[in-house]
Amino acid sequence: MSSGPDFDTLQTLVIATLFEVVEQSNKPVPDAVEGSTSLVGKQAVLDSLALVTLIVELEQRLEDEYDLMLTLADDRAMSQKHSPFRTVASLTHYIAELISEEMGRD
Repeated sequence: MSSGPDFDTLQTLVIATLFEVVEQSNKPVPDAVEGSTSLVGKQAVLDSLALVTLIVELEQRLEDEYDLMLTLADDRAMSQKHSPFRTVASLTHYIAELISEEMGRD
């Protein structure tokens, strides 16, 4: 069984999907996106509807490209002390954690 995409590959996927969602939402596209880019809060590049779109798009891409069926927005994500949706890096780490669990390698 493959180990799934590595962190850099996942972060590239998150950033590419983020750019597409921002473009679709007719909001200004940021000049640069990196791990520290805020997804929610005052400095966020997304509104709540765009965040939902990002999550759905990421779930779909993970399934299409890596045959991984993950649910990113569930009770576990919502109950965490620090939301996994704060930044690009926190979302990428959360996806990597879910993939690791899915692959059975903690």
